[in-house]
Amino acid sequence: MRRDIPPLAEVRRTTEKKRDAWWTVLLVDPLATPLVRWTAMWTRITPNQITWAALFLGLGAAACFATGSWGWLLAGAALYHLSFILDCMDGKLARLTGTGTVFGAWLDYVFDRVRVLVCAIALMGGQYSRTGDVVFLWLALAVVFLDMLRYVDALQIFKIRHGMRKQIKARARAARRADDERRVSFMEDLLRDNPEADFDQEDRTAADDGPEPAHYDAGTEGETAADAAVLPGARPAGPVIDLHQEFKSRFPWYGRFRNLLLRHRIRTHLVSGIEFQMAVFIIAPAVGAVAPVTIGAAALLLVFELAIIYKLLLSTRDFTRTLESFDAAGAEAAAVAPAPGVPSAPRETTTAA
Repeated sequence: MRRDIPPLAEVRRTTEKKRDAWWTVLLVDPLATPLVRWTAMWTRITPNQITWAALFLGLGAAACFATGSWGWLLAGAALYHLSFILDCMDGKLARLTGTGTVFGAWLDYVFDRVRVLVCAIALMGGQYSRTGDVVFLWLALAVVFLDMLRYVDALQIFKIRHGMRKQIKARARAARRADDERRVSFMEDLLRDNPEADFDQEDRTAADDGPEPAHYDAGTEGETAADAAVLPGARPAGPVIDLHQEFKSRFPWYGRFRNLLLRHRIRTHLVSGIEFQMAVFIIAPAVGAVAPVTIGAAALLLVFELAIIYKLLLSTRDFTRTLESFDAAGAEAAAVAPAPGVPSAPRETTTAA
């Protein structure tokens, strides 16, 4: 039975993330999004069923990897890519049909980690059985460790950034009680909603008669909620916070590079957990160079993780300066406000001679 599903362009707008890994944007979404639309239109398949199917394909890839020969490695790489396409489809289908659940999100996350664990053991174990080289055993441990490190680090950074946002909003409200309608906007949200706009270059002093705080960029892997949506061509109504101000001052090219990638929905974390998995389980088996590709991908992942940690360090300094600017604004407002019960002084007026 055919269901009424919007056109493909609307499905893309609804289901695709506004910022995603380049592998997903370029090699997965062009196939996954039309498949999601067709699935929603003609079947009753649920997101959880797709999650299970992705796991079974991942286990099939692991079985191919375990044989160790190049032909089976190639088959395993193809199955792993198909498994990842299904892994992207379950979330899209949930967003399109409104059938997502909290348990489904947990299932998707856990099955992703299970797939990486099983495939790493199978791939490196198969290579060890074929060559007897103990380096593959160490690589299996390294792949599992780095996958865990990436997702634990992403979760903790998200929590820290979320906490900083909450504190900034609370301090902003306290400093601007007389002007509550002017909400704090966050730079990354503005760029996510309108990547064509270059808010970094706009003069925002007219929108804020208080002290200009340091600025904030909240982008972490998996964060999608926007605190302030701005239509194309519109200017934010209040202060724009960007906690990557110090980072961008040290690397002036970063803002332009980030905006360029955002216009194509690609996040700046070019080697994240997704690209690492694809390198290890697709590229390495396909080219028959498991050890060199895995080592290279691991090194790149660590470089990008260290860069994120460095950005976090600098953003905490911007965070401190932002709070101090709101404190200063609040203290200035309190100093000029009349004491309770004391009438304010009459405003002096002048007349032309």
